[in-house]
Amino acid sequence: MIRVNHPRDGLVTISLDRPDKANALTEPMLDDLAQAFDAAGDARAVILTGTGRVFSAGADLDAARAGLALSPAWERLSGAIAAAPCLTIAALNGTAAGGAMGMVLACDLRVAVPEARFFYPVMALGFLPQPSDPPRLAALVGPSRARMILMAGQRIDAAEALSWGLVDRLAGAEVLMDTAEALAAAALGAAPGHVAAIKARMG
Repeated sequence: MIRVNHPRDGLVTISLDRPDKANALTEPMLDDLAQAFDAAGDARAVILTGTGRVFSAGADLDAARAGLALSPAWERLSGAIAAAPCLTIAALNGTAAGGAMGMVLACDLRVAVPEARFFYPVMALGFLPQPSDPPRLAALVGPSRARMILMAGQRIDAAEALSWGLVDRLAGAEVLMDTAEALAAAALGAAPGHVAAIKARMG
């Protein structure tokens, strides 16, 4: 349910591949994703995307009821993404919801299709967001807008997400991956150690 490809030197693409379930996440998928980012050691750029029309609906409902919503695997995954010594880009082929927002927030850059929506319904569902998600969200959109998403339960469309800084660029589905690869071009042309050094200085 996770596909890892190496389309060119220095570039890794990681795809959620469960389109019949809106790429809903199970614990094995979270573990596979974290391992894929850990294994991308010499990559200069990693692009995270999904198949189908939804990036991810968040936790698989059956798995969530069985305890996935409280699993440390979510935080382990976002930590692996944030720690990757390369440029990480989320190429959002559709809506990102719930726990899937954590991996989106942990990426360095975010490109989305205009049809994408963003929501994190922890207030309505009675769960807490993962510890690193609120500060990452606030760093992108500001504290009040972070509260709009996490506390007021607002659904944000792609245009608003762009104006808020939640995403960095919009691109149609047919050019989404090309747009992400174009953003990765400078990193792909550099030495891995140079990419890692610049990222380390970003904090």
